[in-house]
Amino acid sequence: MVNDADDADAPTRREYVKYGGAIIGGGLLAGCSSDGEDSTATPEAAGADTATATPTPEAAGTESAAPTETETATPDGPYTVSMAPVGEVELASVPTDVMVYSLLYADMAVAYGHGDAVNSLGFDAEAGGNTLDAYYERLDGVAFDREGLAQLNTGSGSLTVDTELFYELDSDLHLVDPALVASFDGWNQPDIEEIAETIAPWFGNAFSRNHGQPPEAYRDDYEYYTLWEIAERVAAVFRERERYERLAAVHADLRERIHSDLPPESERPRVGAVIFVDGTFYPSTINTPGFANAHVRPLGATDAFADGDVTYESTYDYEELLEVDPDVLLHQFGIASYYDVGQVRETLADHPVGSRLTAVEDDAVYPSANPVQGPLMNLFQLEMTAKQLYPGRFGEWPGYSAGDPYPEIPEGERLFDRERVADIVAGDF
Repeated sequence: MVNDADDADAPTRREYVKYGGAIIGGGLLAGCSSDGEDSTATPEAAGADTATATPTPEAAGTESAAPTETETATPDGPYTVSMAPVGEVELASVPTDVMVYSLLYADMAVAYGHGDAVNSLGFDAEAGGNTLDAYYERLDGVAFDREGLAQLNTGSGSLTVDTELFYELDSDLHLVDPALVASFDGWNQPDIEEIAETIAPWFGNAFSRNHGQPPEAYRDDYEYYTLWEIAERVAAVFRERERYERLAAVHADLRERIHSDLPPESERPRVGAVIFVDGTFYPSTINTPGFANAHVRPLGATDAFADGDVTYESTYDYEELLEVDPDVLLHQFGIASYYDVGQVRETLADHPVGSRLTAVEDDAVYPSANPVQGPLMNLFQLEMTAKQLYPGRFGEWPGYSAGDPYPEIPEGERLFDRERVADIVAGDF
């Protein structure tokens, strides 16, 4: 059952924060769509979970969960998978043609060796593919082929997907939260039900991103999951339990490695997660529930905005941010995105107030994660954030230039085994 979190269904500014899109230079400044649920979202450049016109912007140890049985089946016959809000879904066979809106689910499909089943993304497939490839570059043999993928959302100023696209794609499964689609312009409950009955079922959960409130029709049946709980359920869709368990073991090892070497709380930095656009800072909290924080919450840092009552409407100017003065600034959507965090750093350093920020003075303004993260992305983003916040414990972050892949890190300084992960994706156990 969901709580009474922010109602994230309204347009304009709220869409901007929720789904985050913006048109910049003729391209979509893909937003970090909260998938319709985000109370503190910010724009992304991954081309997934995005929407309209202007940019805006999980406590440690909660991301791993005990396995739950999500698949019932005979080896070769029909089988049942389950996830809120749709509940149990029966599949006749492993889907080979799957509609995907969010990078979260595209990354999961790739992780389980079924990336070629993806037939669509929410926004520009090239932008979304660039984000995934930035991480996959460091996993030998892992790639995401986005050629020919349908773009579900036009990005033309309102958040909507044409119902005719569902019929044209004729997917085996819609790996999309129906509650998300129900929040799109022009959609109603009969539309959602007709798609499930005449084409293929829905299977997705988007509002777990920030534990936001879904549309009213779904509130009684909604549940919140961690990133790795969602990953387990999607693995059941592809009947890839072993791949999931092996990836979850890598994640557990990484989490334990980080947890065992965290400094005392008194020595941890005050961290501000932001998006910076045209002189305005759009903040997000870092220790609140939801898979959007699965890369930073386990680090146990102090949230610089914890006392700021941050909502989807929150903004800070230079002077207001200086009053908060985080030790570290993490600029969201900083890897392979439309945000050049190096340029942001220079802009702040050249500003009479921005230059006085501690994070600027200490060269601690970093490109940060994409909150719409699947399991492979999460491994890299945990490593990245650990190095950015605690270089004395986990090694220095090597730096990053806009448009480059995730930086190469010397083997002895990596926090997880790339070869092990690539072998799991390839099915070489």
